[in-house]
Amino acid sequence: MSGHMIDSNMVTLVGKVAGEKEFSHEMYGEGFFNYRLEIPRLSEAADLLPLTISERLLFDSKLNVGDTVKVEGQLRSYNKFTDGNNRLVLTVFARDLEVLNLEEDVKNPNQIYLEGYICKPPVYRETPFGREITDLLIAVNRPYNKSDYIPCIAWGRNARFSAKLQVGDHIRSWGRIQSRSYQKKLQDGTALNKVAYEVSISKMERIEESEKAE
Repeated sequence: MSGHMIDSNMVTLVGKVAGEKEFSHEMYGEGFFNYRLEIPRLSEAADLLPLTISERLLFDSKLNVGDTVKVEGQLRSYNKFTDGNNRLVLTVFARDLEVLNLEEDVKNPNQIYLEGYICKPPVYRETPFGREITDLLIAVNRPYNKSDYIPCIAWGRNARFSAKLQVGDHIRSWGRIQSRSYQKKLQDGTALNKVAYEVSISKMERIEESEKAE
């Protein structure tokens, strides 16, 4: 069962280390550190994604700012209590890490596969330019009765398909992790610059009950 749960949340990233490491937390005597990984998009923009790495992996791979690395792991979520509110925080938890020496661009440097359950009613909308979008929240199980709650966004045909999904529907999805900057207006009228992380879905399908029984 635990092997299947690992297979239901798989991330592969190739990008450059942006900024120095920061201590995250310690668990069972093992330290974990946060990094930022810069990954180019097809456009001139780039995604700056959070990355959590154990000191065990860092012992074998000394990371420096600007290094190109390949990371395999999972996209995980946890609740962080700040300013009197619980906030959903996402990070890529590294299971394997390799420093690369690359002079050329890598095809598909940002990939994620998720298998999970719709845990909130999908929200369908259209942009002022007529682009169709559906916002989803997918619960992905992992060992020890834990789950990761992953915000996802679907476009066009996928948006129309996912808008009809119900809470509890079992789905598979493929896509990439993206960062998105936005402004949050505060009560005093000022605005705070923030960054959200979500999965942009490129392909998805519903898992039927007959398929689960096989």
